[in-house]
Amino acid sequence: MNEITNDEEKCRLALGVLKFVIDPEIGLNVVDLGLIYQLDFDENNKKIFCSHTLTTQFCPMGESINDGITNALRQTFPDYEVDAQITFNPPWNSQKISEEGREFLNM
Repeated sequence: MNEITNDEEKCRLALGVLKFVIDPEIGLNVVDLGLIYQLDFDENNKKIFCSHTLTTQFCPMGESINDGITNALRQTFPDYEVDAQITFNPPWNSQKISEEGREFLNM
């Protein structure tokens, strides 16, 4: 796991549901694509911060992917407010794809 988090257990749960958020152009989930950078959980204020990227700054499905991430986290953690932010620092590259993702993409 390469994601930054302040709660390993909740992060594992979150990544599990985020595997159902698919990049529609590639057909692979956002976790195996390596798009999720950070998941932090603020217990006092019941907030989740998710920093993620897209495969390109000009991804036409960026808003849809961001909404999918937000909705998946809201469903899994209904008592939390979700703040999903897109970042391009560091920029995504194919080295971020998991081994499972590479197999799926025949890389």
